[in-house]
Order: sequence, then C-alpha cells, then structure tokens
Amino acid sequence: MSDSEMELSKRYEPREVEKRWYAVWEERGYFHAATDSERPPFSQVIPPPNVTGVLHMGHALNNTLQDIIARRRRMQGYEVLWMPGTDHAGIATQNVVERQIEKEGTDRHEMGREKFVERVWEWKEQYGGTIINQLKALGCSCDWERERFTMDAGCSLAVRTVFKELYDEGLIYRGKYIINWCVRCHTALSDIEVEHEDKTGHLWYVRYPFADGSGEVVVATTRPETMLGDTAVAVYPADERYAGMEGRTLILPLVARRIPLITDKFVDPEFGTGAVKVTPAHDPNDYDIGLRHDLEQVNILNSDGTINENGGPYAGLDRYQAREAVVRDLEKQGLLVKVEEHLHAVGHCYRCSTEVEPYLSTQWFVKMEPLAKPGIEAVRDGRIKFTPERWAKVYFDWMENIRDWCISRQLWWGHRIPVWYCDDCGEQLVEIEEPTACSCGSANLRQDPDVLDTWFSSGLWPFSTMGWPEKNDTLSVFYPTSVLTTAFDIIFFWVARMIMLGLRFMGDVPFRDVFVTALVRDFEGKKMSKSSGNVIDPLDVIELYGTDALRFALGSVAVPGRDINLAEERIEGNRNFVNKIWNAARLIISNLEGFEQPDELPGELELADRWIMSRLAGLIERVDEGMDFYNFSVAGKALYQFVWGDFCDWYLELIKARLYRGTQQEKDAARTVACKVLECALRLMHPFMPFVTEELWQKLPGTGESIMVAEWPDAVAFAIDEEAEREMGLLQSVIGGIRSARSEHGIPPSGKVDAVIVADGDESQLVLERYLVYLVSLAGLSSVEFSDAVPGAGFGMRVVVEGAEAFLSWESGVDACEEIDRLGRKLAKVEADLEQAMAKLGSGGFIAKAPPAVVEKEREKERELTETRQKLNEQIEALRGMGP
Repeated sequence: MSDSEMELSKRYEPREVEKRWYAVWEERGYFHAATDSERPPFSQVIPPPNVTGVLHMGHALNNTLQDIIARRRRMQGYEVLWMPGTDHAGIATQNVVERQIEKEGTDRHEMGREKFVERVWEWKEQYGGTIINQLKALGCSCDWERERFTMDAGCSLAVRTVFKELYDEGLIYRGKYIINWCVRCHTALSDIEVEHEDKTGHLWYVRYPFADGSGEVVVATTRPETMLGDTAVAVYPADERYAGMEGRTLILPLVARRIPLITDKFVDPEFGTGAVKVTPAHDPNDYDIGLRHDLEQVNILNSDGTINENGGPYAGLDRYQAREAVVRDLEKQGLLVKVEEHLHAVGHCYRCSTEVEPYLSTQWFVKMEPLAKPGIEAVRDGRIKFTPERWAKVYFDWMENIRDWCISRQLWWGHRIPVWYCDDCGEQLVEIEEPTACSCGSANLRQDPDVLDTWFSSGLWPFSTMGWPEKNDTLSVFYPTSVLTTAFDIIFFWVARMIMLGLRFMGDVPFRDVFVTALVRDFEGKKMSKSSGNVIDPLDVIELYGTDALRFALGSVAVPGRDINLAEERIEGNRNFVNKIWNAARLIISNLEGFEQPDELPGELELADRWIMSRLAGLIERVDEGMDFYNFSVAGKALYQFVWGDFCDWYLELIKARLYRGTQQEKDAARTVACKVLECALRLMHPFMPFVTEELWQKLPGTGESIMVAEWPDAVAFAIDEEAEREMGLLQSVIGGIRSARSEHGIPPSGKVDAVIVADGDESQLVLERYLVYLVSLAGLSSVEFSDAVPGAGFGMRVVVEGAEAFLSWESGVDACEEIDRLGRKLAKVEADLEQAMAKLGSGGFIAKAPPAVVEKEREKERELTETRQKLNEQIEALRGMGP
C-alpha cells in the first residue's frame, strides 16, 4: 500500500464512507449465505417490519443487535444466513390505501375488490421498499438476495398448505363466537390485537320491573345501549338479596321483551347491585352464560357500529348516539335510578385506536390447545431458551391459558381464506389451489370473502421464507435458526405462534434462543411518542452523527431486560467516540511512512507494549463473554473503555516519545505494537461500528480484502501479563492522582511541578524509578525525588494513591493563602447545591411524582456533591497544615 493510499483525511465523513462501503459489501456478496459451504451454519430471521413502516428507534435497536450478532458470527467462521423481508400488514396497509383513494373521491366498495387489491399491490411496489432501504442505511447485512414478502408466491403457498392441513386435522373450524370487532376497520381482532386503556366512564343503575308488577331488580351497566339485546338478568346463586327470585320473569325496559332472572356462579355479587344484565351477543362472558342457560342471542349492531333492526326505535343510530337516547328515555320513564363515575378498562383497536365492540359473528378459528402443549414442552425442556429468563414465565402463563385463535379478518388485503362454497349443493371445499368444480359437478363456486390474520403468515416465517413446503438445501442447512431477536410485545402475537407452527410442520423448534430486547425510552424513562414530542428519529440522527454513532449508542447500553433511556446527547457523545478512533488511527498511520508490518513482534517489548497487549487479551475475553450471553452492554462498555482509555489516553501518549524521538528500533517496535493492537481492536468493534472500522482497517498495513471477512480475534494470541498490568497500574495510579491534583488546584498543563514520592515499599519504588520517563512526561513534572519520609515545607499538595504518596511543590506559582480562599468559595457553592439536592430528595412530592430516572439522577448528584465536599475539605486542611 502506497503512502498516499494510507493517508487519512482530517475529518471522518460518515455519509460518503457508509454509502461506499455498503455498496462494496453487497457487490462482493458478503451478505449472501451459501448452502454448500463447509462452514458451520448460523441463521436468524428478521422480524419482518410492516411494508407500511418507516424506521423508528425500536427497529433501530432490534436490527442493530441482529446485525452485531450476524457480523460477529461471520468473523467467527460461520456461514451466516440473516433472512430479510417485510410483512403485508393487512389492516395497516389497507387503511393507507383506503385513505389514498378517499382523497381521489372514491372508496374500495365503489372500486371493487379486484381493482382495490391491484391498487394495494401498486402501492406496495412503489413504497414498500422504504423500510428496506432504511435498514440498509442502518448497515444491516441481511441476505438481500433472499428477501421475502409474506404475500409472495412462496409464502402464499405455505399459508394455503398449512391452512388445509390444519383444517383436515380438525384444528381449523368455522363457528359463531363473540369476537373483538373494529367498526372502523370492519374486521375481527384477536384478543392480543386489542389494547386496553383505563377510562373513567359511568355506571348506570336501571330498574328492570317484574312482569307481574310485584317489584323490580336494579341492574348496573357500563353500556346501557346494549340492554336492547338483553335476554336475561343474572345474580349469584347464594346472594340472599335475590333469594327465591330465580325463574321469575322481568320486562326489559324500552323494548318490553320478557326475560328470565337466572343464577350463575360467574356473577360477582360485589359489583353494582349484584344483579347483571346478560347480553350474549355483545359480551364474551355473557356469551358463555347464555350457552349454559340456553339463552337467545340477540345482535343489535351492524358491522359499522350502528343499531340494527333488533334495536327497535333506535335502529340506524350510531352506538354512542343510541347510548345517549337510551339513557334519556330511561330517565323520562323513571327507570334510571342513579349514575356513578366508574373506572374501567376499554378495549381499542391496535391499529386505529377505535373502541372495540364485542360482537357475535361467524369466523374461522384455530384450536390452540393441541398446538400449545408441544410449544410449552419445547421451552420447559430447554430446546428453546429465553433471554432474559423471566420472559419464559410470561410465555408459559399465556400458553397454559390459551384460547382458540380467531384467524379470519374482514379485509380485502391479505391471504384470502382458501375455502370455496358451492352455491348449488352447499358443499364447502378447502383446497391449496383454486378448484374449478365441486364434487357435484357444479362450477358455481364462491370463495370465502375473508382474509387470514396477518400473524398467520408471520407464524410460518422461519420455514416459509426458506422455501417450505418444498424440500431444499436452505431448509436442511439453516433450519432451525440459531436465535430470534425480538421485542417483548410480540411474544404472543408472533413468537409463540412460530414455536407452535414450527414444531407442527417442521418437527423441530424454529429457533434455539429467543433474545427479548427492551424498550427504547427517552432520557427520563418515558415512552417515546409523537404526542409527547420526545421521539428521536433514527434517520435524523444518522444524518447528523453517522450510522456508527447511533449503532454504538444503542448497542453499547443494551442489557437484557433493562429498558434503554436514550438522549440525543448520548448519540452525539458516540459520534465523538468515532472521531476519537479516527484521530487515533491518523496518529498511527501518519507515522507509518516506509513501515511494513512484520510477521512477528520484536523480541523485547517495553512495559507499555506488554501492558496494552495484556489489556487487549482481557478485552477480547470480556467482549466474547458479553456477546455470547446477549449482554451487549458488557461488550460495548469494555470496547469504549479500552479504546478511549487504555489505547488513546494512555498507550498512544506513552509511545509518542518513541515515535518522534526514539531510535529506529524503538520506533519500529512502537509502530508494530500500535498497528497490531489497533487492527485487532477494529475487528472487535466492527460488529458495532461497521463503517468506520472498515475504512480504517483498509489503511493499515498487512490487512486483507475486508474486515467483514477477517477472522474474529482470539484472546489466546494476546496473553494476559499480570506483571505488566500490576506495574502499569501503579504508574497510572500515581500519574492519575497527580493529574487530578493539578486540575483541582488550577495548575495549567504547561506548569511544571516538582514531586517527592514516598513509595509503599521497595518494589513500588523500583517500578516507579524504572519507568520514571513515563511518570515525568505524563504527570508534567520538572523533577522527581524518592524519599522514605514526608518532605518539609513547600510540598503542600499531597496525593495519596494505592502504592505511593506524592507531594508536589508550589513552584508553579500557586499561593497557599490564595488557594485556600479559592477552595473556600468553591466549597460554599458545593454546600449550597448539596443542601438544595437534599431538600428535593427529602420532598415526598418529588419522589412520588418525578420519573424514577430523574430521581436516580438527583441521588447521583447528591452522592457526587458529598464526595466533592469531602475532597475540598481535605485539600483546605492540607493547605492550612503547611504553615507560612
């Protein structure tokens, strides 16, 4: 490599570097996994982002961690398949296109199903690649040659095959049931697609008179409009308030329907009056009560949330208008006893936030219990391991209480249910491919209009993306996958279903490890939301600070089970870290003119060289330990501390004298070790910061075609040197203590001081004497004297560290009286700040109302101020003891 090729610009320009290297990696096929490789396989599937999606901070965290895993495994010698793709996102995508055509003055019903679906496909082709391009900007090294879409031909075949097999086994059935219905999206929602929010509503107490005129029962309800569909009133069997009333007939107010009073153990006698209205068509619990007592099911709602003909005079009203009208009429007729405020959980559609209606409807379901049992065992016997482990308990709780899964959705965009009905004989056909005729010979077939829940196709993702139901090399080599990295909020939506369906159709678990990522919150620990104005857009910060800065900001603080409190300042700080690495490399590379990296290290190495390689050995061990257990924070912090602290702040400072003024042999030794350590550190950092590491690695002598395919470092190549660590530790302690004293006393870097050092024993003194050149240059000393006793007047700055004490002279121009006065003013300020912090922490209101992160920050401030106060007092006392 020529000297011009090795030159580095003064500033790191991330945008140009990122674009250039990502293109190179793709062109060279580094992301592609070969099925005929002799390397051991490692695979993972991306949680497919919605085709409507744009990159948010949750995506950025999840995919950064996946990429860190993938890049490291490649370097470790694995054949890595990271399967990418997107989800068709039924409700979300249909809503986007519906809003688009609404602006054009039409709607899907006017357009017709076929043309509307064509329009959605057009939208997908035009805009569906946005999230993929953003993942590439994040540096994701997915196998883009294998990119999949949950509605592509292969995935669609897998969906139809699974549906038919489950149907033929009796695990898919059609039936009436209370489902969650979104009147905005006009579709059913599974239980886990409903988001519950506590809301202050009302509890209306309504009189239900006995038919014989002998009295009444007062019923409390939160939804008075649904009383139009009541078919009974229920009380707890042992409730003495209603003894002897079972079987009597009541008159349903406003509708005048005769309904029975029944007893059922489900009724909570503590709620309201202990008597509850039973509406089997509009409440899941009432539905079950209705089945037990053979009650009529009266549906009063249309699919758009208006009252139907069963609502009598209220037909045609919106559900909320009907509520107001019902309450008004009850009041007029003297049937409304009272109204109370009532806090209760209200279900909302997870997509459009519309209040969900329990709705009696004919839907398609999967029987889950037979599928759940093997899924429970797979985690219980260790074939699948959750990290953090506590998520396994959450998984078990849901799986052991699982309900049948409503899989039909009243949408047009999605996998249409592969069921056809013969309009001539009524036969129901379930086929993988569209049938042309019924067994009766009729071609008059009509396909079920519903589509499948989006999560049905997503549940097949680990094997459908690899080509199932066809048998092929990709499946045989890369299934089961090695790890799934996912957010906790889709354990039920997605993870559990992948486990159940993978076991059923592949005969094996879909992945060995499930790494559950945390939430990214704002710096105060609050959830990021547009309404709160605290969202950090990953694309914005990439533009400002570069991709590597964002990736390291996220990856280096990712602790299993702990949410990440993120401030933009942290990302900016990691941009500074990237620049620190760049400048360190510039320093080394600028001193490499005419240098060729030898195969072997010099025979004898100086302490600084032995120490930095020992530290590197320890670094490799810590990085491996952290990453093996998905504790990326351990690895990230170790890298930061080594590169910024050990390498930049210490080692490079220690070798500058050799680089600039040493003999050729000394200079070559320093260059050899510096290059070797930097090259290795870049490989360790590459999974976290792929772009800057590649750019710098290419500038070092003796490197290969790309850091992406370089070998992962092995700690064995850099042995731990305990003697070097111990000796360097003593030097760092003394130098660090002197530097702190200089800073605290306002001595400028150019100000030279004399020092008398009293070592704790001969061994410590020998080390300090042997490496006096390090001590003098890095501590800024003009002279050093070793002594067995404390020096006399003139050496008033005392530094106490483990292994030695240092006494510094005042020849730098510091006056003791002036210094006492200066420190006294500083102490007064610290004590005032400390008093304020203690008062805030002593306030019950602050502790109760402030976010936990803010409270902890204030406590940390109190600890720091207390420590500073103690140090200032010690310095003042030392100065007073000096004498005139």
